[in-house]
Amino acid sequence: MKVLITGGLGFVGTQISNRLIEKGHQVTVVDRAPEPTASAPQGVTYVPADTTIKGAWQEEIPGQDAIINLAGASIFTRWNDKTKALIYDSRVLTTRNVVEAMEKGKEALLCSTSAVGYYGFRGDEELAEEDSPGNDFLAQVCVDWEDAANKGTEKGARVVITRFGIVLDKPGGALGQMIPAFRKFVGGPLGSGKQWFSWVHMEDLLRAFMFVFDNKDIHGPVNLCSPHPVRNKDLAKALGKVLSRPSFLKTPAFTLRLVLGEFGYILLEGQKAMPAKLLKHGFRFRYPEIMGALEEAVGHTAT
Repeated sequence: MKVLITGGLGFVGTQISNRLIEKGHQVTVVDRAPEPTASAPQGVTYVPADTTIKGAWQEEIPGQDAIINLAGASIFTRWNDKTKALIYDSRVLTTRNVVEAMEKGKEALLCSTSAVGYYGFRGDEELAEEDSPGNDFLAQVCVDWEDAANKGTEKGARVVITRFGIVLDKPGGALGQMIPAFRKFVGGPLGSGKQWFSWVHMEDLLRAFMFVFDNKDIHGPVNLCSPHPVRNKDLAKALGKVLSRPSFLKTPAFTLRLVLGEFGYILLEGQKAMPAKLLKHGFRFRYPEIMGALEEAVGHTAT
């Protein structure tokens, strides 16, 4: 297949590009970086572009068999009006531009990212794909992001919305933020630690993408997360055990709010999302439990 990936040099995009290349697909990567880094996927066609702006990069989209839309600025920063606009525009404007350029009548796959933040904050409620959205900032970003992608159906595409949980893997992402604190003996829960943490191991995320590619009956939203979400305090305990470090030092809620502003509130909440659609279609997780996932992703590397 010919596959185009927006945001293809990011934490997830690099891994997906490599997996597709391994399976013999032709991959075109569109990313903001002026040129690929040394760690970028080998064997891809690279197109540098700001995908929030219409341009020549859109000419790469017609003729593609699949488009994986991963572009989006990181949310892991202190939020202000400027950063919130960047978070929103990098996702929603990019998706609108992708769909606009898609070839009408071609039965392509548009696999567009979203997040379990779509559901807002619902306490202990188990959340499946048909559940309604929340009303906070991130939920509204996800709603508009998904609405933009779903217009791909008007072009004849099969649209799949992949709602990511937190992705766990060695190189970075959430673990890259957390591990340094644990290694300095200051790791632990955020706030009360009671908030739910929907997560997925990178290997299962990659396998789920291939599963979606191969199963044409799958369309619409798909929760990409383990069937066993954990509370934040249990994640901290498991990570401390894997790293042979203590995990009891809490980060007070007021500190998170002081340092990160509105984003601090996001970290103190969570969603208990369930991968109902993947399970219904027979997908089997390789790393369904948090301990097994962390042991593979991190290993016993405390020293």
